[in-house]
This record gives sequence, structure tokens and C-alpha cells, in this order.
Amino acid sequence: MLIKRKEFLQIGSLATASFMLPKFLKAFEKPKMVPPGNKVVVVIQFSGGNDGLNTVIPVQNDIYYKSRPGIGIAKDKALSITTEVGLNPALEAFKGLHDNGEMAILNSVGYPNPDRSHFRSMDIWHSASNSKDYINTGWIGRYLDAQCKGCDKPTQAVEIDDVLSLALKGENANGLAFKDPRKLYNTSNEKYFREINADHHSGGETADYLYKTMSGTLSSADYIFQQSKLHPSAESYPSTALGKDLKTIASLILSDINTKVYYVSLGSFDTHVNQENQQKRLFTELNGAVEAFTADMKKNSRFEDVLLMTFSEFGRRVTQNASGGTDHGTANNMFFISGGLKEKGLLNAMPDLSDLKDGDLQYQVDFRDVYATVLNRWLQADDQLILGQAGKYLHFI
Repeated sequence: MLIKRKEFLQIGSLATASFMLPKFLKAFEKPKMVPPGNKVVVVIQFSGGNDGLNTVIPVQNDIYYKSRPGIGIAKDKALSITTEVGLNPALEAFKGLHDNGEMAILNSVGYPNPDRSHFRSMDIWHSASNSKDYINTGWIGRYLDAQCKGCDKPTQAVEIDDVLSLALKGENANGLAFKDPRKLYNTSNEKYFREINADHHSGGETADYLYKTMSGTLSSADYIFQQSKLHPSAESYPSTALGKDLKTIASLILSDINTKVYYVSLGSFDTHVNQENQQKRLFTELNGAVEAFTADMKKNSRFEDVLLMTFSEFGRRVTQNASGGTDHGTANNMFFISGGLKEKGLLNAMPDLSDLKDGDLQYQVDFRDVYATVLNRWLQADDQLILGQAGKYLHFI
């Protein structure tokens, strides 16, 4: 059968919520219990390039204040975590997590030959590639490829968004992108999609791929929706976008769904102008959502098995610009939040502001070593197979 352009576009719109290939579909029809100790990763992407120096603040560093006379955060406003380091004033819940031994901070994370383009640098982080290489699969997508090869049940990854990020696209398996399980379910049950899926015959490689993707979505949508209703979160979350997204993730974690990786984004942190207010607004949203999420996990005895991690495609330049903001930089910090951390607090030294390269921070930790650690130590996966290189494991998990 020849697929018409209108049908192609309609199928493609549903295929945005891409998922597993048909060999996994039967497993979706019979939900399986999550085994005790099932480890879960929640990734929060700070889109736009968050300013790490105004996030984890070197409050005793004169170079910091001389470089940022208008936007540097005063020591008495920062939330003190050591005598030399404070957190952004909007991150009160993060300070509480730090003080409780439930948060770790990794400084100066980046990669060689950094790219200051939002799109290119994000692609590098998503694909875990070298800056000179272009790869069309993501590190989480390749994790799905590796874990689901010959396994008896699917290993899933979910992005709370309308479009699937490169990070969750594999060679043979993809994550599923949706904003709301009910809306995904309602869309997948529209008569049109059911009929064209039932009537499909081979119609060329592109059409077959779309039909396969749609078939996987139709099968998984009902499963996810039913699982999301099993143990809906009773915790009160902020009515912000991130608050709603983390509540959706919490409800899925508390259900019997076998999802291992959840992915969500917050932004934009592209603060070329008016940085203080923009970062404060975003961090206030982040703080409230994470506070509710961690409380939810603790009340339901899941905090030990959930690792929440944050990243941004790059940091900002050390010196402020003329518009009350900062321009694209390089290395940055990452947060790790969990009840199962082995190392807590500051994992390494703060950035050396006296040793810059072209006015930018020099990276000290390759982000792919972070991925290798999470894959190997938390998800029990073959990180070398997934990343294509041997990683240097960190010890915080």
C-alpha cells in the first residue's frame, strides 16, 4: 500500500512519541513488578547554558567578585555550605539536601575542545561524542540498545516532553516522549490510528519505520497510562511546568512500571541579559519541584534507589558582559541527589579562576566519565559498549 502524504504526517505526529521495536511489544501487555532495589535515574537538563559560577558560588574568591561587579552574588546572600562555597539564594531545598548528606556537587565538568554553540554542544552531551565527531544516537538510546538485546523484558526510558531528544535515540530502540500519560493514551486510541495500523502492509522503508514506531506507541501508551494510575503521587507539587513533570515522573516511579531513565528539561538559561532575575526565576521553579519530588520519594521509601542528576550544555564566561549577563562559556557543575550516595558534598575543588583559557574555565572532569559511572555503578550496564571508550569511574555512587 502506498502511504499518502496526509497519512505520513499524521503517523509522524504520533511517532514523535517513539519507543521500542515490535519484538518487545508483548512484554508491554503484561506489566511486571519492579524488583526491590530497582535503580532509577532522573535527568534534569538545564537548557541554554546555566551559569555555574552563580549556582555554586566561590564566596571567598576575589577574582569572582572583580570579574562580576554587577552580578556576583554577595557572600551574605549565598546559602553557605562551606566556609568558601555557597549556593544560589533560590536553592534553599538544595542546601537542605546538602546538609542532610543527600546531595553531591561535581565541579569543572566538560570536554576537550569545547564548542560554544547551544545546538552542537548539546548534541555532544546527548551523544557522548568527541567534539569533532557527529553521532546520530544518544547515550541513553545506546543503553536501551545494549540492555534490550536478548533480554526477557524491555528496559524503558521516558522523556517528559513533546519531542524526543537525541539522548534517548538508539540504533534499534528509542525512549518514549510524552507530556501526559492520559493524553498519550487518548491520542493512541483514536480510531484513525488503530485502523491504519491494522491495515498496514509493507510500503517502503520510511513508511514501515513509521508504522513500527506507531505500533510500539499504541501498545505502550495503554500500559503506561494504566501503570501511572496504580500509585498516583499524593504529594503536593508546585503548579509549575517542572513541578507537574516531576509529579508525573514520581507517579510512574511509584507504580510497577519498569522504566529505568526519566528525562526532563528546564530553561532557558541563556542569560546574556538580566541574568540575576532569569536565573532566580528558573531556580525557584527548580527548587520547589525538586523539594516536592525528594519528599515524595522519601515518604514512599524510594529515595535510596533514585538518582537525580542535572547538567547543562556549557557554563558561562567568568567575566560578566555589558548587559548584566554572561556569554557562552565552557566547563560547568553538576548536581547529584539521592539517598544512596557514597560520597556527598563537594566532590572536587572549585574552579581555578586564576587559570583560565581564553577567559573560560578549564574542564577537569570529562562528562563521559560521569556517564560511565552512572551506567556502570547505578544501572549495572556495560558502559564501554555504550560509550565506545573506557571511562574513569567516580565514587559518589
